[in-house]
Amino acid sequence: MRAIRFEQFGEPAEVLNVCEVDEPIAKGGEVLVRMLASPLNPSDLLNIRGGYSTRPELPATPGFEGVGIVEASGGGLRSALLKGRRVIVLNRTTGNWAEKVAISNQFVIPVSSKLSLEESATFFVNPATAYILVKQLLRIPKNQWLLQTAAASAVGKMVLRLGNYYGFQTLNVVRRHDQIDQLKKLGAKHVIVYNSEYDNERILIDQIRKIMGSSTLKFAIDPIGGPTATSIVKVLGERARFILYGSLGNAPLEFLSRELIRNGGSIEGFWLARQMEALSLPAKIKLVTNLTTLIRKGLLSTEIGGMFSLGQISLAVTEAEKIGKSGKVLLSIQHDT
Repeated sequence: MRAIRFEQFGEPAEVLNVCEVDEPIAKGGEVLVRMLASPLNPSDLLNIRGGYSTRPELPATPGFEGVGIVEASGGGLRSALLKGRRVIVLNRTTGNWAEKVAISNQFVIPVSSKLSLEESATFFVNPATAYILVKQLLRIPKNQWLLQTAAASAVGKMVLRLGNYYGFQTLNVVRRHDQIDQLKKLGAKHVIVYNSEYDNERILIDQIRKIMGSSTLKFAIDPIGGPTATSIVKVLGERARFILYGSLGNAPLEFLSRELIRNGGSIEGFWLARQMEALSLPAKIKLVTNLTTLIRKGLLSTEIGGMFSLGQISLAVTEAEKIGKSGKVLLSIQHDT
């Protein structure tokens, strides 16, 4: 069978190759899944570059997220019950950019037939991140402010829609002026353009305070880190919670300890994989049910920017990393071009 592999860390378009490999065999407690589609997420590309929190053993196949059909059971009641089902595959071990994967039945979750292939393939990483952050961790009350950076990202747009739906206010920070209209069309009322490479942070801080007036900032989320996140620390209100859920920038945060001491604020890290490992099976099923409902309502929907076959992997990663691209890039695994 075919799989995408890399034998050294580096730029995805240069190190990824389509290889012929042995078909995996499902062992006890595992299932064999025929993969249908998998998105190219920033975490996948970071993993290929060797910048992820844990490095895979090489050679490795990327792809944390995807959808497929369970073809065979390696034994056990749960595995047997999954046979023939369309499932979400959360794969931190063998990678989903392959025609078939063998994986523990604990990391596959049946998905509703009412969702399209594209919705199923992008079901988890972004929708679950957005939902868990604002509804399960921060639990933002109505009319409270949430500040988010990278607001024009897939997660950012989902958070914006969730804010409109649940009644909390979003203050959205983006890097480019052309992203303002994108967010305004989704119902954003407050958008700030700030690029830490050439903008003075004083401008960002003043704009935030002008928009919020006498209100205090209790909640903030950021997937970038570096100077952008550092600036947000300086506007946090009393006992504010600031969650970092990505590291798109390579620079560290730099701030004086008194920035947090003065307001009793906290900075937390969020990693979806760790969050999912801590959930019981009933909790995972409940989460999937909630996500399915919100995806069907369009609140956690993912815009698709293109579909590529395994043989087009270089084109796919190039498209995924285009500045200003529209939508998520998918690998359509069972189709050649």
